[in-house]
Amino acid sequence: MQLVGILQIKSYEKIKEFLDEEHVGRLSSIDQNGFPQIIPMNFVFLNDVVYMHSHIRGEKLDNISRNNRVGFEADRELEFLPSYFEDPHNASLADTLYISVVIKGIATFVSDREEKTLALNGLMKKYQPEGKYDPIQLDMRVLDAVSVIKIIPQTLYGKYKIGQHLKPEDKLKLAQNILKKNSPTAKQTLEIMGFKITENGLEMIDEPIW
Repeated sequence: MQLVGILQIKSYEKIKEFLDEEHVGRLSSIDQNGFPQIIPMNFVFLNDVVYMHSHIRGEKLDNISRNNRVGFEADRELEFLPSYFEDPHNASLADTLYISVVIKGIATFVSDREEKTLALNGLMKKYQPEGKYDPIQLDMRVLDAVSVIKIIPQTLYGKYKIGQHLKPEDKLKLAQNILKKNSPTAKQTLEIMGFKITENGLEMIDEPIW
């Protein structure tokens, strides 16, 4: 079975929803020796671009100054599926349910104070949604003490694997195995798969549309 098309996230809203929820993304740039450098970063996806804040000096900034073509990705492992779900003798059947988004884009350093303020406040709103802070203002000196990196996507590709490639009866069997295994992520995974835990077991409430 060819899974490539089945695994693609076709909903841009789902991609934005995923990026809004994820706290760690990875920025890839090319260093002075031509090697990729990958760094985990806090980020916010705002107005269809990625913003990240950084110290005003550093290797990643030097890399972007030389070559502004970068990669960015965020991913979430939903559930590891042990091989014994299918066959206790065949380790090759182990698998993983996941969501991921990969971006190829052009990176710039934000110099406009209004946009910089927008990005930093966007980061605060994402990571500290409970508030309890004073919003950053245009005249604050902190704007000069940090660098804000902006990635304008040239390509944006999302993939997900939540059992959508399975027959309904096989997907239910997989969900039952996940429920039985009872990992820390099991409940969230089952909800994403479209199942509800009831007194009688599992009930498919909606077939997720991605």
